[in-house]
Amino acid sequence: MSSYVAQRNGETATAEDLAPLAFAGFAHFTAMQVRDGLVRGLDLHLDRLRTASLELFGDALPDDLIRSYVRKAIESGPADVSLTVTIHLPGELEVLVRTRPPASGPAGPLKLTAVEHERVIPAIKHTGEMAKTYFRRQAVDEGFDDAAFVDRQGRLSEATIWNLAFWDRDTVVWPEAGLLRGTTMGIVQRRLGVPQRVQEVTLADLPGLGGAVVMNSWTPGIAVRRIGATPLPEAPSFVAALHRAYETEPLTRP
Repeated sequence: MSSYVAQRNGETATAEDLAPLAFAGFAHFTAMQVRDGLVRGLDLHLDRLRTASLELFGDALPDDLIRSYVRKAIESGPADVSLTVTIHLPGELEVLVRTRPPASGPAGPLKLTAVEHERVIPAIKHTGEMAKTYFRRQAVDEGFDDAAFVDRQGRLSEATIWNLAFWDRDTVVWPEAGLLRGTTMGIVQRRLGVPQRVQEVTLADLPGLGGAVVMNSWTPGIAVRRIGATPLPEAPSFVAALHRAYETEPLTRP
């Protein structure tokens, strides 16, 4: 049994198999954490892949086929992995499943710089987005941990590889802007036991808020202590509520 795998359409991928994707920028993907062979929010991952394929390619592979590829990759390696499913169209739809060591994200709290940026087709998790890496590297060079994006209307949307969520001391506030609705975000939204709403959030609104977090497939919440020049409370009860909501989501086998 190999430690980690790369499989094309359910079979071990060769260099020849991977070459077309290595030089292709027109593809989409989803990333998940697998624990003991199980996944949270599998339905959200499948929905993301189906919706993105229809939008980009005009066609989509059956959910059961995608599940079979994910299951085979999990069965070929350790029980705990980070797993990515990428779909592209070299001639017909193809699926690359790759596993790597499991991840849980940084401990935080994080400092985020604020940069004006809008991702192309933000609702789709697609490849070829060098701007995200560029802005993160630039943020680190400036003494921050990462970067949050502000759109041309002055609204905070998301961070480089993260969703943003805010806390007004009794309600979770999700930003209203063009953004990718993350699978962890979707899990938390349907499991939260506290009020939540969607509204525009600007840099000027930050001093009135009681906290902020970033989240992605690694974690349901890492505290953010600063965005740009504005400090934010760490709000441990807010972070704990997000983690509790995430942990109530059942783990399922693909």
